[in-house]
Amino acid sequence: MKIGVSTATYFSRMYTEETLLPIAKLGADTCEVFFASRCEYTQEFGDTLNRSLEIARRYAPLQVHSVHALTNQFEPELFSVNDRAYADALDTYESVLKVGKQIGARHYTFHGATMLKKAVKYNFDFNRISSRVDNLIDMASGYGIDFCYENVHWTYFSTPQYFAILKELCPRLRCTLDIKQAMQSGIDYTEYLAVMKDRLSTVHLCDYTHDGKLAIPGRGNFDFVTFFKRLADSGYDGVCLMELYAKDYNDDDDLKEAYGYLLDCLERAK
Repeated sequence: MKIGVSTATYFSRMYTEETLLPIAKLGADTCEVFFASRCEYTQEFGDTLNRSLEIARRYAPLQVHSVHALTNQFEPELFSVNDRAYADALDTYESVLKVGKQIGARHYTFHGATMLKKAVKYNFDFNRISSRVDNLIDMASGYGIDFCYENVHWTYFSTPQYFAILKELCPRLRCTLDIKQAMQSGIDYTEYLAVMKDRLSTVHLCDYTHDGKLAIPGRGNFDFVTFFKRLADSGYDGVCLMELYAKDYNDDDDLKEAYGYLLDCLERAK
């Protein structure tokens, strides 16, 4: 396993292309690029990112593990019954895939459709959903990218059961485990890991306290050493990405401390 950093950690603090240098200066050699705006889904912006990567690589051999788009800009409409909305969303999705390939990403982190109406009971048509997901997998594969569905407490994939059903219908489906999202769903991450382990491609890391307050790794109560051991026992040997919210840390020193803490926990887990 290796520890990387998501550019989402810097969201609202700096532009996406400005995040790669500080990530490399932390010593990380892998990252996830979180696109923050539609203007970033272009070949021109891919060129900008590649120039930023060249500069960052003076400090560390930084590679892009995955790309991740701002969900509500188009991903929910990939399940729309409106054919025009669906077609537009597919066009945007393909634009992200093109930039992903351009910068060397091999994975796409997907949130998908949302469940924002808390009073509504959602009944999922898994045959229809799996058909849409298979198409998204096909499109990503055409760009050399794996499609990875992430657990998020406000989306369709908020429970392990959702993925357990969907993965049987979509044999090529991969996934991303987010431990803070599992906590926010009120479900122990081990229940997600049990159904995701044979499909797991990416892990998102963030610490949190007993009362659910998010924190940088090392300042919460999450047991990362045990977590890394469980990942290894499940057969996972991939990338774990530190993904924080900008409001949960003060400066680069905090990030350096958190990144070092995760490296130490991973070493102690061996």
